[in-house]
Amino acid sequence: MRLNHFLSFPRASRRGSGRLPRSRLYGWAQRFLPGFLFSDGKKTGFVRRCLQQVGVSWQSSPFRRLIQTLCFMLFCVLFYHAWWPYSAQPDPAASGWPSHYADDFIDREFVEGEIFLALDPLLSISTAIAARTWIWSLAWAAVMLGIGILVPRGFCGYVCPLGTLIDLFDWAVGRQVDRFRVQERGWWVHLKYYLLAGTLLAAAFGVLVSGFVAAIPVITRGFVFVLAPLQLGLARGWYQVPPLNAGHFVSILLFVGLLLLGFLRPRFWCRYVCPTGAVFSVGNLFASATERKVESACIDCGKCVEVCPFDAIKEDFTTRTADCTQCQTCAGVCPPKVIKFVERWNGVELKDSGTQTEIPVSRRGFLGAAAGGIVAVLGIESVASATEQQLPVRPPMSVPENEFLDMCIRCGACFKVCPNSVLQPQGFSGGLDGLWTPRVVADWSGCEPSCNNCGQICPTGAIRALGLDEKRVARMGLAEVKQNCLPLAGEQECQLCVDECNRAGYEAIEFERVHPQIDAQGFPVEGTGFAAPVVVADKCVGCGLCQSVCHRIQVKGRSLLAESAIVVYAGPGKEDRILRGTYTELRQQEQNARKERVRQQSEAFGDFF
Repeated sequence: MRLNHFLSFPRASRRGSGRLPRSRLYGWAQRFLPGFLFSDGKKTGFVRRCLQQVGVSWQSSPFRRLIQTLCFMLFCVLFYHAWWPYSAQPDPAASGWPSHYADDFIDREFVEGEIFLALDPLLSISTAIAARTWIWSLAWAAVMLGIGILVPRGFCGYVCPLGTLIDLFDWAVGRQVDRFRVQERGWWVHLKYYLLAGTLLAAAFGVLVSGFVAAIPVITRGFVFVLAPLQLGLARGWYQVPPLNAGHFVSILLFVGLLLLGFLRPRFWCRYVCPTGAVFSVGNLFASATERKVESACIDCGKCVEVCPFDAIKEDFTTRTADCTQCQTCAGVCPPKVIKFVERWNGVELKDSGTQTEIPVSRRGFLGAAAGGIVAVLGIESVASATEQQLPVRPPMSVPENEFLDMCIRCGACFKVCPNSVLQPQGFSGGLDGLWTPRVVADWSGCEPSCNNCGQICPTGAIRALGLDEKRVARMGLAEVKQNCLPLAGEQECQLCVDECNRAGYEAIEFERVHPQIDAQGFPVEGTGFAAPVVVADKCVGCGLCQSVCHRIQVKGRSLLAESAIVVYAGPGKEDRILRGTYTELRQQEQNARKERVRQQSEAFGDFF
């Protein structure tokens, strides 16, 4: 079983042998493509000349680079196209509830929009541990770990878009700066294992921190906080870009700092820090069926060590099995072609391993990781308790708050797919436990009744992926009319919130007459006073459209109010937060309970009379 896919060098041969036979991939390409693309033994072919201009990894392992590029392009297409909600247009001929945002999102999802988040096994494993429940993306995690049996750490070498972005940064910027280069392997070489241990320990105590350090949430959140505002501002106007808070800047600094690690060594994050890579590395040690092998004809040229992007080659040119991603770059630059990727038990003509000493995994490192995980748990919990405040309004169909914080990985995908930026990241006001979690900012905009994108994109089920019929009856909160309401304060007539609520189809706000004139007999004069809004609690779902229109017109537009006169609040009795079951059944149960109360009251009055 061989997994060799790289271009072989012209005239490359082993000691005492003739010309080395071409690789199978090279032979297939030569059979079906024009001859001018390939070397004739005297002149380098067109393909190789082009690859030489791009870089040594493209020249030595184009198969891997092609897959890596396609995966990164897919991630970008999903981010900029599939996650872009503003191509949705309502159908003027449609009757009943609108569904254009939900329909448009389904049409744009040629693959599942959250596929890369689902493929990161650390997210699924840590979330399942923290929430003590099954996470649907665990199935994808099992698939990736299963593929890792044949291609160890293949996710890191071939699929991960963060790794590709780091490669681009190292090629464009990092290689220009060598002042901070770290030449030797040091204590940091096993840092990824310590981070993995700390992340899983924190999850065991019910605190999810994988979203802060796992590969795919890091790049997703970085794109959402850096590139999404650029796309929104350029495409729809900068006035639609929400303001940044301290949490944005912290996340952006972490993302930029991750790239700047490339000044230490190329792909420093992937080599030594990434806990997602550590998950696959552990799999390499125990479940890998294939391995990089070096034959005895090795000439000790050292080219493989120079080009290895994952520091997976020892000084004697044998393999650090836990770190190898089988990217095959080393085999492509090997002059005698003695590097092969074969079954683990293959021992044919292998180079003798040296006696060099490797830096061992430190017990102190794991103790430090355990201490760090416990400190993270205690710190997050203490800060959360110290910043107790009004509960934030969460996205529709969110699970209960405690489970929500255990399941939300802070990836930011829901912010990108949310039209009009209703969902925005919570800053430090909610404590570390709530940092970067989604909250409804109704002063900015209201939740569209035709949209359920946030539930469809959530990779862990913190926001449940239910249909529009469920979303429309799921309560995010309850609107309350404040005393500064213009009609209620006796200032002037206003029915903005009522019109907006009726337009959305909820009809959850009615009028009552306030401040009427009183005649001599003490009765209100008909037609006098103001019609003030009153929220019908049974119909309100807390979408925030009423609060948004009040803030936009009366606060920002006309400056008649200092703050919105109708505000959505969350909390017990004001929202629906259920792990299982449907919201339509919940509404039906409430309706049946009301009917039963009315029946009992009628019987009581009947007995009285």
